[in-house]
Amino acid sequence: MLHTRMGKYISSLMSEEQQAAASLNKIELYQEEKEYIEKHELISSDVTLIEKDPTTRFLDASIERCDKNTEETLSKESFAFLEQPIDYLQKHKNEFLFLESNWLEIIGVDGISLEMSDLFGTYDAMVGLQLQKKFERSLKENLSKELHGDEARFELIFNQTDGLFDLNFALNYVGGFKEEMSLEEAYRLIYRFLFKLAERVEESM
Repeated sequence: MLHTRMGKYISSLMSEEQQAAASLNKIELYQEEKEYIEKHELISSDVTLIEKDPTTRFLDASIERCDKNTEETLSKESFAFLEQPIDYLQKHKNEFLFLESNWLEIIGVDGISLEMSDLFGTYDAMVGLQLQKKFERSLKENLSKELHGDEARFELIFNQTDGLFDLNFALNYVGGFKEEMSLEEAYRLIYRFLFKLAERVEESM
């Protein structure tokens, strides 16, 4: 669960910081992790938590443009590709983007696919969530509550083979979505949504 993965993340952070003596009492974190650590008091109050520039989160991500029909990789892209507006997917409906990053380990996700839905015309995010089947009810309840709008929709199926939840949801109905946002902003919004989802599911158990 999120709490366990955050514990491992903090352990790695602290060991890194201990090696850099000059930064012993300061740790740089992104917003989601910082909020979680403060809320659950996971780090001594002697340590100053500094919020990192959110736009740098996926600098080291692996990004692929793929063909929807064949799922073949069309091209591997650099971080600069994500600076394009999200409507790139509207103009290239035959493609989907697949992003992998070490950050996704914290939220129990291997990768995030993003595409324009041919049927609904929404920007759909698809992930495999590393959660046990017993969390299905809580996941559905939280997804229903957190996706806004009369047409908000999601698909959640437990994959017995992989032991993962296959989750597909329309980004358009996530709080903070804007039609004019960049692909980089969209991926950060997906990350935040999944982080908060994992946190709420954990709290409900």
